[in-house]
Amino acid sequence: MIWRHIASNFLTLLIVILIAAAAAIAWAKHQYSAPGPSAVAACVRVAPGASLAAVSEQLAAQGVVSNAYIFRAGTDYAGKSRDLKFGSYLMPPHSSMEDVVKVITAGGPSTCGTEVVFRIGVRENSVILRDMDATTGEFAEQAKYVPGAGDAPAAITEAEQKPDARLRITVAEGVTSWQVVEGLKQAGFLAGEVANVPAEGSLAPDTYDVQKGADRAALLAEMGRRQAAILASAWESREAGLPYQTPEEALTMASIIEKETAVPDERRVVASVFVNRMRQGMRLETDPTVIYGITKGEGVLDRGIRGSELRRRTPYNTYQIDGLPPTPIANPGRAAIEAAMDPEDTQFVFFVADGSGGHAFARTLDEHNQNVQRWREIERQRGEAQSPVQGN
Repeated sequence: MIWRHIASNFLTLLIVILIAAAAAIAWAKHQYSAPGPSAVAACVRVAPGASLAAVSEQLAAQGVVSNAYIFRAGTDYAGKSRDLKFGSYLMPPHSSMEDVVKVITAGGPSTCGTEVVFRIGVRENSVILRDMDATTGEFAEQAKYVPGAGDAPAAITEAEQKPDARLRITVAEGVTSWQVVEGLKQAGFLAGEVANVPAEGSLAPDTYDVQKGADRAALLAEMGRRQAAILASAWESREAGLPYQTPEEALTMASIIEKETAVPDERRVVASVFVNRMRQGMRLETDPTVIYGITKGEGVLDRGIRGSELRRRTPYNTYQIDGLPPTPIANPGRAAIEAAMDPEDTQFVFFVADGSGGHAFARTLDEHNQNVQRWREIERQRGEAQSPVQGN
């Protein structure tokens, strides 16, 4: 009787396992043939000798496929895992895994070997034409111009009209949302109107593959989705005890870090300075927030900050207000967001430029004043005008 009961339970369990396995297989097959997650076109490059595993991870990182394992399994099941063809291929929006496999195993001429990159920068925008060397797979710059500074080179205009040209929008870290919108208006291969400037900080600095005639508003929405995903992931894994109550406050801090340093190794140290100040009840006293209060994010301030502007109380003047400003002051990149969530463990509360492109950090006001004097000497040697140096 007991053995019959055990056998019955085992049979029941086996049936449940088989049903679950069948359901999992059915779900995986659906994922393999269903429309992909990318809302924009993507250029997929298969490097010479690349393994299926490497290509699968690359496609997942690009957001072309939703699951690298299912992509590998589907390619194996289709008997095409050894048929990868070197090249660069333009994938239409929402290409399924099945579609991607067909393209990268069929081979043929690279469909995004010529690329036109519209770069939205902090100080200026630029359009760059690059061609790929068919042997090395590397891109080389062929032409470049600044929109508004004369006519575009004929090579760039002609490339934009090619049906197989790879068109890309690159958004630099630290640009404002207004700058992004104005930049997209200058990109002639895009279409559509933008009704409103997105919230400051809500757009992900990144490179976006687009098709000719792509809608500007849809591209902004994709930028917003990427930034929201980056922020949510970083907030989930943040260090305990940080002085931010919400992800939005952390995003504001990240934007300040982004504007304060362009040195990758400094981001977490700069983050520690501002976190230490907040924990000690000090004001942030950071110039980029003052500048944002002056420009409202509409362009750059091509002059020093006046003493009267440092003394004027505005919502963004962190020399005059406590805590963080009401919104971000730019669109921070992933690295700055992660630095805000995981600052270096230091006792620094001051920093000033050191003449090398980086900063000298200090624990005390005496140390800071010594660093300031060194910076003043560098300015004098360079013949530069001495700008106000306050708490940062």
